[in-house]
Amino acid sequence: MGGSCAQRRRAGPRQVLFPLLLPLFYPTLSEPIRYSIPEELAKGSVVGNLAKDLGLSVLDVSARKLRVSAEKLHFSVDAESGDLLVKNRIDREQICKERRRCELQLEAVVENPLNIFHVIVVIEDVNDHAPQFDKKEIHLEIFESASAGTRLSLDPATDPDININSIKDYKINSNPYFSLMVRVNSDGGKYPELSLEKLLDREEQRSHSLILTALDGGDPPRSATAHIEISVKDTNDNAPMFPSPVINISIPENTLINSRFPIPSATDPDTGFNGVQHYELLNGQSVFGLDIVETPEGEKWPQLIVQQNLDREQKDTYVMKIKVEDGGTPQKSSTAILQVTVSDVNDNRPVFKEGQVEVHIPENAPVGTSVIQLHATD
Repeated sequence: MGGSCAQRRRAGPRQVLFPLLLPLFYPTLSEPIRYSIPEELAKGSVVGNLAKDLGLSVLDVSARKLRVSAEKLHFSVDAESGDLLVKNRIDREQICKERRRCELQLEAVVENPLNIFHVIVVIEDVNDHAPQFDKKEIHLEIFESASAGTRLSLDPATDPDININSIKDYKINSNPYFSLMVRVNSDGGKYPELSLEKLLDREEQRSHSLILTALDGGDPPRSATAHIEISVKDTNDNAPMFPSPVINISIPENTLINSRFPIPSATDPDTGFNGVQHYELLNGQSVFGLDIVETPEGEKWPQLIVQQNLDREQKDTYVMKIKVEDGGTPQKSSTAILQVTVSDVNDNRPVFKEGQVEVHIPENAPVGTSVIQLHATD
């Protein structure tokens, strides 16, 4: 292509001009020499016989000082064979960053006469990087009311390798609730998405753990994993319920006014505002009221308040309704029968019906004779 431009015969003044100028125009008159090598070749590896491809003999290599004038950090020329050699480590990802085509431009120079030749070395990618996730722990949320087919986008893994050595596929561990979809964009990038396959129930399972794996197309393939933790958010799909449809409470009749008696609390598998929020006493007949005690954990416990004096002898049973509501939208509620039995205490003396009785007994009455019958009440 370049060859030696040395002249063997004498030329007249007009004939000398063209041979001297030809080397200056040579770069524009010839195609560059092209080589292709994989990255990460060992130091001293042969890229190609540059001298031969330039049309130079072995003697010309040293006589005409064949060398490369650019990319000296990466290549050198063997002074004896004319081979283009790898001088230092070549990392395609470091040199060319994200460019899909990685080419190094060299200038091969010979002297006596001076010639400059263009050389292009294409750096081919090798699978020297594994995929990577920016986050090893991925936290997602989904409402338990989500319909089948709902998708959750996931951040893709990255891989500085290109073409077949870049990200090829994603997979997740087998589970009944989620499947994995891989969306391919116009730029060829692959983006994973989770698709809901089975309806969720937070009260049955509050979270789901998955392992996401990214694989490249190398041989053998390299991979990376990330842990996905999916929290199931509550919806108001349950009503609060008392432990029994009928709640029985016994209160002594001598109970003081403003005394409090605990009522079994309602439970709601929903949480937060969707859980138990409010109690109401229906038809308390002004004898009883309701108070709510809230624990540090946010639980609400109802208490029955005695608002009037009780007298079992006047009324021994009170039947009311107690209602519980949650705070969800729509609001859910339920009721239970609250039956209060007033228990007896010894607050009355026995009383004879007859205040005073006069009895006459014959003096000859035999032993065991019934004299009188008295009746007392209490």
